[in-house]
Amino acid sequence: MKSINDEFLEIMANYQGIVHKVNLVYFRSASEREENFQEIMYQLWKSFPELKKRDSLGSWVYKVAINTSISRIRKASRIEYRPKLPDICDKTVDTAEAISRNTSLQILLEAVSNLDEIDRSIMLLWLDENSYDQIAGIIGISPSNVGVRINRAKETLRKLMNTANH
Repeated sequence: MKSINDEFLEIMANYQGIVHKVNLVYFRSASEREENFQEIMYQLWKSFPELKKRDSLGSWVYKVAINTSISRIRKASRIEYRPKLPDICDKTVDTAEAISRNTSLQILLEAVSNLDEIDRSIMLLWLDENSYDQIAGIIGISPSNVGVRINRAKETLRKLMNTANH
């Protein structure tokens, strides 16, 4: 029988990519991402014993990662965002490294980072192919509101990316 520690570590090995994606969208510097990664892991560990539905682990990780990131930004109003993504990834993380090599994806992440907190979260979840119902459950809004916000955000992103390409 697995201990709770072993079970948590196994789950985090499978789902830590979600945490890295959230960090890439919300934080610019490697040090900010590392600090936030640690805080997200702490919050996940703290809430793990109360997690009832083990079949919705991805949604749980997203919800904790997004809420922790937004809370950190709100608490640390001193965080300044730069107009470029000079330091998009920590080279030790395969997912982040792959993203840093993809110029189109960098432009998309730059555009997404210019959206407000909720739309940024919604677009991150949508780009990761979550359904409107899943996104609604994670964010805490109705599925129809998710659809409206995605359509508006897509138009904003289209404009931002066209500006970046010209």
